[in-house]
Amino acid sequence: MSPSPTTTEPGAQSSLVDQNLNDALATVASEIGRTDNKTSFLLAFNGAIIAGLVGSADKDLPVLCLVAGGLAVLALAASTILLLFVVLPRLHGADRASFPYWATCDTQQILAEMSDDRRADQLRVLSQIALPKFQGLGRAIRLSLAAVVLIVIAVLALIVTALA
Repeated sequence: MSPSPTTTEPGAQSSLVDQNLNDALATVASEIGRTDNKTSFLLAFNGAIIAGLVGSADKDLPVLCLVAGGLAVLALAASTILLLFVVLPRLHGADRASFPYWATCDTQQILAEMSDDRRADQLRVLSQIALPKFQGLGRAIRLSLAAVVLIVIAVLALIVTALA
């Protein structure tokens, strides 16, 4: 009689856990890399837009245009600060599952640490790094979107003033 679909043999369960831990570690590490790539793109975007807005600040512009542009610069500055926190290294030295801890060990201690399966600990540590990165990136994107809306308002104010 073959096992039911919900029942797994002990060796198969261990193999499944091994594969799931490996897959989860690879996924979280990949997500951290993707977040850093998105952050780099958004930092460059914010910098270019801030430079353009600051460069046009000395022009004779309508008050609504200046106010909306100024608020856009503030939103982009706040977004940039959040993005810098996203790429700020988070070094957990006491977790025994990452390189900051291993940097404090001598060769024999590292070999002893490698005799234990620390993948679950590594998954926890990487997830604790990834979650704030994603949250900060999400907040920064929302601020950048608000800045784009403010820039559109400023441009519309400029167009309306030019047509009047």
